[in-house]
Amino acid sequence: MSQHPVKDLLFSIIVPVYNRPDEVAELLASLAVQTDRGFEIVIVEDGSTVRCESQVREYEGRLRLKYFYKDNEGRSPARNYGIVRSDGGYLVFVDSDCVLPEDYIENLRRCLSATYADCFGGPDAAHESFTDMQKAINYSMTSFLTTGGIRGGKMQLEKFVPRTFNTGFSRDVYECVGGFREMFSEDIDMSTRIRNAGFSIRLFRSVVVYHKRRVDLKKFWRQVHVFGMSRITLQLLYPGSMKIVHWLPALFVIFTLVMVAGAFFWKWMLVPLAVYLLAVWICGIVATKSLKIGSLGVVTSLVQLCGYGTGFIRAYMWKILLRHGRDERQEREMRRGK
Repeated sequence: MSQHPVKDLLFSIIVPVYNRPDEVAELLASLAVQTDRGFEIVIVEDGSTVRCESQVREYEGRLRLKYFYKDNEGRSPARNYGIVRSDGGYLVFVDSDCVLPEDYIENLRRCLSATYADCFGGPDAAHESFTDMQKAINYSMTSFLTTGGIRGGKMQLEKFVPRTFNTGFSRDVYECVGGFREMFSEDIDMSTRIRNAGFSIRLFRSVVVYHKRRVDLKKFWRQVHVFGMSRITLQLLYPGSMKIVHWLPALFVIFTLVMVAGAFFWKWMLVPLAVYLLAVWICGIVATKSLKIGSLGVVTSLVQLCGYGTGFIRAYMWKILLRHGRDERQEREMRRGK
């Protein structure tokens, strides 16, 4: 457990940034109205060509802020850079495209006081100000029907793993397991190392962030495609870590292709797919309280499942069946959207 009493604990919120000044402005605005002021913010500009320094300066004197600019190396090195320059006893990580409810720090301190965790993770939600596409993507990324609840849903097919858009751990954890590795799904890798070291990990459902996610379907596809590829990398790093829930998008892709091909000979082959998409549509309408967003949610769910599934299949064939090593250069370029 942290050496500091939770009631006096200073939280260091560490945010890696790459060409996102407008997002940083919104994030800082949400931090400026926090009901609990026991935190500092460490902004690490990772080689941006469009910097957020002016947005940060607007909040000098209103927030306990640290701003650093460094050469571009990736999000994990940026987070590690911020960790060693932070003062808090508990390190919190959010993405630049997040907005925090005004009681975020208050809720986190209350949860840690009630049930301490060496590492925590919280869910994400769509703010009412988000676009319909952002809300649809949020639905597809959080629905039990599309993710099995592994990102913090109330129903879960697999153990919860904190994600770097809303997670944190004590400085004691960092000193024991070290920082983030520069890889895809670095948050899952970090959580695995934390758990393997014997530290506690908990899901705090009330510690929510509003996560904007991708607003372009092409970028969203690329992102989830990389997620699918990284699952195979994690399996190679931690044999036995891959569960049936991680196979589901790949199986969806395979069976969808079989059903579409079979429909040329027997039209009823498409019934299971139609029933599933109908369920996604109805649940989307109920969850978002919008016919339009629920309908968009069918599209984003298909993009998510097919993007992840094809990435999983591609990496499985290349790295496991054909036994080739990781193509790190290609993966880095995909991650940066090149």
